[in-house]
Amino acid sequence: MVHALFQQRVDGDDALLRLAQLRFAQMGAAAEVYADTPDQLEHVLQFVPAHPDLPMVHLNRSINVLHERDRGVVRGFADRFAGRVAGLVVHDKREMGAQTDRLVAVMRELNAHLCAQPAGPLVFLEYAAGLDRGWFIEVAERLQDAERVSCCIDVGHIGLRQVAARFGDSHPGLDLKKLSQADHRLPDLVEDIQDAVGSALPHVLDVTRSLGRLGKHVHFHLHDGHPLVPGLRDHFSFLTRLPISFSYRGRRSLDMLYGPGGLASIVSTAIDACAPQDVSFTIEVHQVEGRLPLADSAWLFPHWRDTTNAERMNYWLSVLSDNAMLVADSFSAVSHR
Repeated sequence: MVHALFQQRVDGDDALLRLAQLRFAQMGAAAEVYADTPDQLEHVLQFVPAHPDLPMVHLNRSINVLHERDRGVVRGFADRFAGRVAGLVVHDKREMGAQTDRLVAVMRELNAHLCAQPAGPLVFLEYAAGLDRGWFIEVAERLQDAERVSCCIDVGHIGLRQVAARFGDSHPGLDLKKLSQADHRLPDLVEDIQDAVGSALPHVLDVTRSLGRLGKHVHFHLHDGHPLVPGLRDHFSFLTRLPISFSYRGRRSLDMLYGPGGLASIVSTAIDACAPQDVSFTIEVHQVEGRLPLADSAWLFPHWRDTTNAERMNYWLSVLSDNAMLVADSFSAVSHR
C-alpha cells in the first residue's frame, strides 16, 4: 500500500486540493492527510480520489495519548470516520520513556474502544521523540495482542537519532546537530559524518524486522535527510543529494541517509518481515521548492491571476509522484524475486 501526503502545501483556495486530486488519481497512490480537527478532515476528504486503500490520517503532533483529553480526541476521530479512513497516526513523547507501563495501559484502553467499532481505523504510535529504539520495540511487543493499535516507523526520526549517536561515539563532546555545511571543520570531519550516515539504514532495517516479527500491520513514513541540513533535517525526496563547498570522493555533494537504494532496501525488508497486507508506506516529503507549469491542469485555475503557488504545488506533487514510483518499483522487484 503506497500512500503520499495529500494536503494544501501553499496559500490558495480549494483549486489546489483539486490539483492534488487530479495528480493522485494519475499516480494511483492512496492518501495520507494531516488533520487537527474532524471538520478539517471532513473538508479535505471530499477531494481525495477513490482508491482501494482508505486514507491514513496524521493527527496533530501535540496529541499525547497519556492524557485522557487527547485520547478522547483520538476516539472522536475513530468513531466519526469509521469505514472512511484506514488509520490514525499519533506521535510518541519523551515523557513516555519513563511511563511505559502507563502507556501500554492507555493504549490497551484505546484498543478496547476501537475493537467495539469493527469498521474503525487502526491507531499507529509513531517513533518521533528520539527515545531508545529498544524502548519502542518493547512497547510494540507488549501490545502485540492489542489488534487495533500498532506502530509507525518514521525512517527519518529513527535514522537521525542513530547517526547522532554513532558520530558522538567517535567524537565525544562534539554535537553533530550544531555542525553546518559552512563549518570550517567539515572537510576533516566529513568521513566520520558519512560513516555515521551510513549506519542509519541497518538500524532502520533492524527495527523493521523486530516489528515485523509481531505479525501486525506496520506503517512507515518514508523520507530522506541528512544531519547537516539546517533546521528540519529530514522530509526530503530520496532523489536528493546534499550540496557542499568542497569535493568529497569526486563530488561536491554528499549521500543522504538512504537514497533510492536505501529506500528499496527498506521496502524489501518490510515486505519480507510483514505480511503484504500488513504493511503500508507514506511518502512524507515536505522540503521541496520549485515550480512546474500546470499544463493539463491549467483549467483548474481560470480565476487565478498569478499561478505561482499553483505551479509550486504542482512541482511538489510531481516529487511525491517520483518517490511513489520508486516505492512501487521496489514492490515489483520483490514480487519478481
